[in-house]
Amino acid sequence: MILSQSRPSYRAELDGLRAVAVIPVVLYHIGLAWLPGGFVGVDVFFVLSGYFMARIISSEIAAGSFNIWQFYSRRIRRILPALTAVLAASTIAAWFLFMPQEFEYFAKSLIGAATFTANILFQKESGYFDLEAHTKPLLHTWSLSVEEQFYIFFPLTLLLTRKSRAVTLAVLIAAFFLSFAASCWAAFNATSQGFYLLPFRVWELLLGSLVALVPAPKLTQRSESLMAGVGLLGIVAAFFAYNVDTPFPGYYALLPCLSAAAVIFSQAQGSWSYALLKAPPMMFIGKISYSVYLWHWPVIVFTRYLNLGMEAWLEGAMVFACALALGYLSWRFIEQPFRHGGGMSIVTPLVSGAAAVAASVVVASTIIAYHGMPWRLSGEALQLYAATYDQSPFSQPRCFADTNGNGLSVAAIEEGRLCVVGDHSTTAPPSFVVWGDSHSAAMAPAIDLAARKAGIKGVLVGRGGCPPLPNAAFSSQKNVERCVDHNKAALSFIETQKIPYVFLVAYWPKYVHRSELPKQGIFFDPNIAPPVEDWSGPVRKSLEETITRLDAAGTKSVLVLDVPEMGVPVPEALARAVTTSRSEDIAPSRDYTDQRQSLARMVLNDVAKRKNAYLVDPLPKLCDATRCHAIIKDTVMYKDADHLSASGARILAPIFDGVINVIAHSIPAQAVGGKPGSSEAIKPPFDVAF
Repeated sequence: MILSQSRPSYRAELDGLRAVAVIPVVLYHIGLAWLPGGFVGVDVFFVLSGYFMARIISSEIAAGSFNIWQFYSRRIRRILPALTAVLAASTIAAWFLFMPQEFEYFAKSLIGAATFTANILFQKESGYFDLEAHTKPLLHTWSLSVEEQFYIFFPLTLLLTRKSRAVTLAVLIAAFFLSFAASCWAAFNATSQGFYLLPFRVWELLLGSLVALVPAPKLTQRSESLMAGVGLLGIVAAFFAYNVDTPFPGYYALLPCLSAAAVIFSQAQGSWSYALLKAPPMMFIGKISYSVYLWHWPVIVFTRYLNLGMEAWLEGAMVFACALALGYLSWRFIEQPFRHGGGMSIVTPLVSGAAAVAASVVVASTIIAYHGMPWRLSGEALQLYAATYDQSPFSQPRCFADTNGNGLSVAAIEEGRLCVVGDHSTTAPPSFVVWGDSHSAAMAPAIDLAARKAGIKGVLVGRGGCPPLPNAAFSSQKNVERCVDHNKAALSFIETQKIPYVFLVAYWPKYVHRSELPKQGIFFDPNIAPPVEDWSGPVRKSLEETITRLDAAGTKSVLVLDVPEMGVPVPEALARAVTTSRSEDIAPSRDYTDQRQSLARMVLNDVAKRKNAYLVDPLPKLCDATRCHAIIKDTVMYKDADHLSASGARILAPIFDGVINVIAHSIPAQAVGGKPGSSEAIKPPFDVAF
């Protein structure tokens, strides 16, 4: 196999193209709104990487000097030293800054980065553009994983087909089109897989490879100048035209990738684009671009974690300067010595690389084994953080099914093998059922305490992500379908056992808006407006139909409004506030909560009045006129961002006293101050509205 045409061994303008790729990536990650498509710089890197590797490997194969072990030895010397330094520095920073669960998650990403499987790990987590990404200092290593996975099979492909250029090109072109077609499909149907995983990205690397390998006609200098200029403008256009809502990569990635390929193909010396790319500042940044890319994201994450209180522009400028400075130092004192140091055998980098990977895995596994090493925290911080583990006993598998259906089974519901809520000593049949999603299990300790005091019992029928809405399209079809059998069994149990009362508890704002409150990183930001799109129609309809059916079976419904969402994992945020000597007032304002909950509260209030159902509202206990509270009476009220801790739920027990007393004494509602559906019904101290 030979190269398609004679090319210089070093092309200075391609260092400039690296700069064109890395600068927008850094600026985009810093958060510059005027560069919404800066992320496509990664795609330019993929094309460049495919081009360089194809040239190197094919040239050595043609010369009969290619050695697969020598190739991997060079890759290790090129990639691993600087990466190892970043992993080590990030681990040290995470040790001092991260909360235990964050540190444990970091350890998992450390394994992924060290073993070049980070893209697979992050694909299973939240999206690349999600705000939660700002708590993942190794997120950017997904792209390195894609490249290194590519270099497992690419050299072997060229070796196996080396006797026939036609076969080599046929295989690569076929793989290119298959991957591109898969990428186009995934951009609309499997977005996270399409973004992170090699099969949907390999076409970008193959495009660069084909530029190096496919025979190409000679062009005039004018044509090459035009091609280079159009290509450079195409890349820049993508930086400004694309944004987080662009279905990507798919066919939208053609613009930056084909544009990069055009710049690589042309050797337009003397053109404006060549002069720009070969300018000393561009070449300098291009040379250090790998280290700049490695360091920039951890710098951004840890800077935001520290919350220095700087103006956004000043913090961005500082981060950019730090990324360049660390990139240069890393290039000068780590990359260059390891990459070009003499006297090193092929085996040495392989052994050293394996040792570095093994050390990373051992360190990470230790962190995971000790659950993020919580003893790193101070006493007060650790006490606050402990609420993370203060989980409702009703969330145990024998009582509750998780979102995947593990735990409480449909058969157990049908047979009545359910966890008791309330007085365990009574032999009477259950007076009520608590039915709902994970928020029902979180709220159950409050109902349990109130029922124990009244001497009555009920049972819990709950499953994560499944509101008590048997007929509602409350989410994607897949999510709805997984709840069908559970809700059918719950409703059947209530009807056949003639349960007098049912508490309907759920994460109502999530269902009426079809969106959780986005996790805002480590600090709540009131400037990020909550999702309030109205999808309440199916929820209202199913709720009314369900209550009508329950009424027909002689079962009275109690609608439980939801607790305020906090926007951040509460125990972590409180422990972090103590650790960094910041305010522990981490919860959102009452106005923010009202904005988020308004639609859900309106729907449940309307349905309660229309269907003569009871209504219990926890909001007055958790919020005052101006703020909602994460801590009440020295108790951390939440175990995460929206689920009550077990201790927090028990503090809310009095809000259920009124309706529990009604159930216990089986007296008409009028005898305790009102009638079902009336907003002027039971008043404090019961804190229940009918």
